[in-house]
Amino acid sequence: MKSYFTKSTGTSIILGAILMLATMVFHPSGGSIEKILKESKSLSIIHSLAIFSIPILMFGLWGLTMSIIDKYRFAIFGFIFASLALIAALLAALINGLTLPFFLGKYAIDGSKKEIILKAIVNYSFALNKSLTYICIAFFCVSILIYSITILLFSKFPKWIGYIGVFIVLFAIIIAVNGFVLTTLYGFRIFAFGLVSWLVSAGIILLRSK
Repeated sequence: MKSYFTKSTGTSIILGAILMLATMVFHPSGGSIEKILKESKSLSIIHSLAIFSIPILMFGLWGLTMSIIDKYRFAIFGFIFASLALIAALLAALINGLTLPFFLGKYAIDGSKKEIILKAIVNYSFALNKSLTYICIAFFCVSILIYSITILLFSKFPKWIGYIGVFIVLFAIIIAVNGFVLTTLYGFRIFAFGLVSWLVSAGIILLRSK
């Protein structure tokens, strides 16, 4: 029974990670109100894909947690931080991909005063998205670090995935300290690529476990 659960959660991690990667690849860059209105349909589809991937990933991460859990239950902290990161991603996708395009479409610009108000709302939405992205990146880094340390110290998982996890976190910290902004679309794509690589590796190990 445990073997079936492990394999199903491994499949979930891989599928969720692929959906996350697809979201980042096809995600359009931010822009003016006119651009958001023009791309509202594609924005809704792409962010719906991201929202759909979140419960899939969460289920997969719970399976990973149970597979590497130690006598101190340290890995559960990793799952908690990952879950909070996914919730932040869910809120960001909901606000920018569904709420903002719907709101702008409903209140079309027909005057300078309304345009000023809508621009303020768009700027507020972008600022909120940036804050949520910070939370998502920071909590995923903590989660990967906890998982990686657990793997290196207690788990029967291959040690190389633990070292890769530590490397990804250190790399994110180093480039952030040196002024590289991870909350931009380009910066988050770089972080997401490393995260997806680690998640897919973990998923494959779960699938191959007996």
